[in-house]
Amino acid sequence: MSPVARNRLIALGALLVAGAGLGFVAFGNIGENLVYYWSPSEMLGQGAKAYSATIRLGGVVEPGSIQWNAEHTTLQFRVADDVKEGSPSVLVRSTETPPQMFRDKIGVVVEGTYDKSGVFSSNRLMVNHSNEYRAPKEGEDPRQWQETLSDATTAMGAK
Repeated sequence: MSPVARNRLIALGALLVAGAGLGFVAFGNIGENLVYYWSPSEMLGQGAKAYSATIRLGGVVEPGSIQWNAEHTTLQFRVADDVKEGSPSVLVRSTETPPQMFRDKIGVVVEGTYDKSGVFSSNRLMVNHSNEYRAPKEGEDPRQWQETLSDATTAMGAK
């Protein structure tokens, strides 16, 4: 076999191996690794497809729905499409400490799974916020964002 023929055979073999690898990545079990990004109404509209899939649920924290138990580090709240009353929403439960900026009406993205009981179990909680800093206005307390969590903690302790 001549060196030119051997080099062509090696190149053809390398292309076949690369093509087989690309085909495996493109068509083999890729559905199991998908993470869906849905709003509450989109997720609820998916029906059985939403159960047990890894989902990033994006929306706003429904006003008055936060229940924070610092003693057991459990957080429960509702994520809605928007802040309008009657907007589709989903109950979220998390066992992680919420970010400092977490409060009513803030945009959130939670990652986790949705089950048939209608509860979204979150293993990751992120808040959406502007990258623009706004200094507190005169007479405004800079720690005002903490009121939502302290009110929710008091309400949770009273239950």
